[in-house]
Amino acid sequence: MSQKNVFVVGLDDANRRTLQDIGGAVNYRFHGLLEAEDVLEGDFPMAELLDRARGQLESFDGSIDAIVGYWDFPVSSIVPILCREYGLPGAPLEAVLACEHKYWSRLEQQKVIPDAIPGFGLVSDEDPRLPEGLSYPVWLKPVKSFSSELAFKADDGESFAAAVREITAGISRVGEPFEYVMGQAELPREIEEIGGTAILVEEALTGQQAATEGYVYQGEVVLNGALDSLNYPGTSSFQRHQYPSQLPQSVVDRMREVSERVVRQVRLDNCTFSIEFFCDPDTGAVHLLEINARHSQSHAELFEYVDGLPNHHCMVSIGVGEDPTLPMRQGPYAIAAKWYHRAYEDGVVKRAPTADELEELYAREPGVVVDVQAHAGTRLSDMDAQDSYSYELAYVYVGADSEDELVEKYQRVVESLPFEISGRQEGVA
Repeated sequence: MSQKNVFVVGLDDANRRTLQDIGGAVNYRFHGLLEAEDVLEGDFPMAELLDRARGQLESFDGSIDAIVGYWDFPVSSIVPILCREYGLPGAPLEAVLACEHKYWSRLEQQKVIPDAIPGFGLVSDEDPRLPEGLSYPVWLKPVKSFSSELAFKADDGESFAAAVREITAGISRVGEPFEYVMGQAELPREIEEIGGTAILVEEALTGQQAATEGYVYQGEVVLNGALDSLNYPGTSSFQRHQYPSQLPQSVVDRMREVSERVVRQVRLDNCTFSIEFFCDPDTGAVHLLEINARHSQSHAELFEYVDGLPNHHCMVSIGVGEDPTLPMRQGPYAIAAKWYHRAYEDGVVKRAPTADELEELYAREPGVVVDVQAHAGTRLSDMDAQDSYSYELAYVYVGADSEDELVEKYQRVVESLPFEISGRQEGVA
């Protein structure tokens, strides 16, 4: 049987390796479509990126069997546009935008889960103050952003005004190319008038962060699992994502119910998705933070460690028009996590782990993968797609037999990572 040609927008080396672990990987030939740095760094000239992708596809001497992607914008928008043009399975662009445009998404959520979302509104250009009916503390963010970029918490009028200034200064980097994508879709008049460079404000949610992951195949919504997202104490920065969730089953069931409602409401189909929540384990309440019309590549190793296959399996299966079936609890570990090793002060990376040092680490600690983000010579503040309060030095993927072992294993690993920032040894974070 001939291999199917699967084009992956922004394919990077780490995920290329993970794709080789999906079910039936020998039946696929994976091709990068656009370079990873073109869709992860700098500005995003959408018309140029799309034309380059089309040129690459048109020059390919073979069948084009799937176009897929696992990154946030612009990949999450490039994929449905190209799938539509080439007649391949993929989500409707309008459904993707109803997830990605944060204000439009809240309007759709309000129709089906009004008790599971915070108060929200838009910041007026003429009078940039807290909208009537909302109370501090609030979060301000562009209607389109990613990786918590340009997201700021405000506790009063002074911090609100400062956040508006910061967001306004940087909103065009993503907002303007997002408006180009909006121009390729049929939009409600209200959303068309708001555009892609408005500022959303919503009341701050509290509780335990968690997420669901799943897919929609020919109209059927399937939930693969639930994960916990834990922050560093006293911060809004992720410490780790862990799978499976350790929350009470009643809370997980409620997240599943809410997920199915909103996915149907925005009319997602033939794609993977992930949905972020804040939960109260004591009361059972859940509040939806964000819908992503894609699975999280951050979770790929976690599903592989615990269930036996990475979640990329679902993306590829749907991309070639097949119904994915993800195994359950057939992996080598009971629990797994993606940890974020962070620095909270700017500086220049003087030293980072080498490939040889990482190989030595893997020999000592099975069930560990380290993906270095801050390489030697990098100024941390020059790195793209960071949250507003910290810098990512490395992602550390860990599999274990219990949550206690998971924590202990990570601590051993991170203490051995020889990062040196601005001439001083970086502490554990």
